[in-house]
Amino acid sequence: MTAWRRRLDPLPARALPGGLVLHVADGPLSRLRGLARLDELPEERGLLLTRTKSVHTLGMRFALDVVWLDRRGAVVRVDHDVQPRKHAACAGARSVVEVRSGSGDRFAAALSSQVPVQRARPSS
Repeated sequence: MTAWRRRLDPLPARALPGGLVLHVADGPLSRLRGLARLDELPEERGLLLTRTKSVHTLGMRFALDVVWLDRRGAVVRVDHDVQPRKHAACAGARSVVEVRSGSGDRFAAALSSQVPVQRARPSS
């Protein structure tokens, strides 16, 4: 079994359109470990870190694309090719999806198709 499978398979996951899989790191240990020290991550896998508006790539061995989500899960921004040993933040974000560099736009599109549309309230 590969290192990324040992790390991500025990986490809750949800399927996204296009064969993508989003693993959820919402506990303290899974959030602490994240993707650090992994040598690879398949392009169809991502890690959702809940309740955060910043990430670091200390301990990373490959570059990431970072998909920032607001409180409803809507995509706020995508940062491409975030290199190891960097810090990234997004003021409007409430969670973040980390994916292998080059996969961010694909995940952003899949996540955008999942966000519920909020209807405007009728004016009185």
